[in-house]
Amino acid sequence: MPEQQPYDTKGAVAGTGMGGAMDLAASEATAASAGRPRSLWSDAWRDLRRNPVFVVSALVICFLVLISLWPSLIAPGNPLRCDLAKAQDGPAPGHPFGYDGQGCDVYTRTVHGARASVTVGVCATLGVAVLGSVLGGLAGFFGGTWDGILSRITDIFFAIPVVLGGLVLLSVVTSNTVWPVVGFIVLLGWPQISRIARGSVITAKQHDYVQAARALGASNTRILLRHIAPNAVAPVIVVATIALGTYIALEATLSYLGVGLKPPSVSWGIDISAASPYIRNAPHALLWPAGALAITVLAFIMLGDAVRDALDPKLR
Repeated sequence: MPEQQPYDTKGAVAGTGMGGAMDLAASEATAASAGRPRSLWSDAWRDLRRNPVFVVSALVICFLVLISLWPSLIAPGNPLRCDLAKAQDGPAPGHPFGYDGQGCDVYTRTVHGARASVTVGVCATLGVAVLGSVLGGLAGFFGGTWDGILSRITDIFFAIPVVLGGLVLLSVVTSNTVWPVVGFIVLLGWPQISRIARGSVITAKQHDYVQAARALGASNTRILLRHIAPNAVAPVIVVATIALGTYIALEATLSYLGVGLKPPSVSWGIDISAASPYIRNAPHALLWPAGALAITVLAFIMLGDAVRDALDPKLR
């Protein structure tokens, strides 16, 4: 009976040859990669890149931002230059959108009008998100009297009609810049973000990792900034992204009513208001700025919906 040889681990590995060693290393690398945890943000970005709704809306928004920063790239004319002899004329060579009731080029004004709308939307959203997140986050974290006071204040602001408040507050403003409109939107828009941030912080501070950090002696500032805020900011981002389109529509509404941006500022709301009396004779003067406004608002709402689907763990 032949003598049984002891099993040699080194010999077994060596016997596999170069190909076996490479296969073993590849399998170990694959296992390590598969076992590496991914963060919420990396998973969300992976899902967003595969979502055609996000891709299309992001491309539209990038184009809007581009023409807002450099409108002369595609519309080199002066939006304030008008010729009454061409009032309400239709499309012509070099003027594809025709002329409005004052003889201004509709194409040039539509392109240049994107700057005011996008500026108001972005600045108002940043202001609302920062103010609402800070106030709501502090209320949700500390609770008690501070939470009760903030809740009553937000109830008061929710009771104010937005359009009516704009008519009252902005009617006394004589500035032609976008900042009064931005300030008004921030003033009445922060309660919504505040409640979202408050609820997210209340949910996040009950998790075990927050209790562990508190048991290890971490300060309230460190717990709030390092542990709670990164895990509570996702709902705020989703709501703020969707609200951005709403703020752009609100600016156009206030400008249409004559209390938002005022001439000689160039805005889609101003152009829609000016073209309304001529809708029968020159519908093109109203349709183009109204269409640009609708596409812009829709793009931001679609972007917000895509971000919401990517950041919501329940939809995975």
